[in-house]
Amino acid sequence: MKRILTAIVLIALVIALVFFGKPWMITVCSAVVAGLAALEFRSLAAAGDSPVPLWWTLGSIALFFLATFLRPQDTIVAVAFATLVLFTWNALRSPLNRVLSETAAGLLMLVYIAYPLTLIPQIWNTVNGTALLLFLFLCVWSGDIAALYVGKNFGRSKLAPQLSPNKTWAGALASVAASVLFGMGLVLGGDWLAAHGSNFTKLHTTEPWWQFLLLAILLNVAAQFGDLLESALKRGANVKDSGTLLPGHGGILDRIDALLVAAPVLWFVLVIREFFSPGSF
Repeated sequence: MKRILTAIVLIALVIALVFFGKPWMITVCSAVVAGLAALEFRSLAAAGDSPVPLWWTLGSIALFFLATFLRPQDTIVAVAFATLVLFTWNALRSPLNRVLSETAAGLLMLVYIAYPLTLIPQIWNTVNGTALLLFLFLCVWSGDIAALYVGKNFGRSKLAPQLSPNKTWAGALASVAASVLFGMGLVLGGDWLAAHGSNFTKLHTTEPWWQFLLLAILLNVAAQFGDLLESALKRGANVKDSGTLLPGHGGILDRIDALLVAAPVLWFVLVIREFFSPGSF
């Protein structure tokens, strides 16, 4: 029950923010989530004997999001500057045999956590941004729920026992099916509302349904890889959950691990489509 109530509250907050939020609100909320997830990542890194300074963690996250909000074209400069600062700090204070691993851990934190979450406000700002972001969330959420319950009750063959012993092929296939079902439900529902003259047009998209069908499958596969990547970090650190902030769910990183890979995949699809055929998705 605790898990279900937490999920309902989080989903309601996210949907309200996507529909009624402002650009700065989306950016600030994404930055807060990134900061909390980065703090959990620090614990995993420290357990792996590669600690990342607290001041640098929070400062680099803030710098990254500020650069993305003000000058998106210069975010790589922010990453390079933050990494060089960390490199210098570690070279002056850490044992020399740990300088590389500790600096690499900090850089991974930015690439793995901060970068994907900076894409959330950027996706929201694109044409059809509200529908695309909800499509992304639905594919991730529904796939995760289906994988959990189908895998638990019907799963036999293990998907990746070394990384996550509880994940099964049955759960993985159910996850793909759920993402397609709910993702296409959103797309076709938005089209139906638009066709019947509804003023609720934020769910309407301008591209054919079959493209979203393929995208739902792609995002689901990316999300499942994201789940496995975080499992690798946790098993390496010998912990079950990344944190305890969310009742019944573990930590923030446990809840957004799938999104951290799915969001960049969606963004890359949008970029590639714009490159070859300028316009909205």
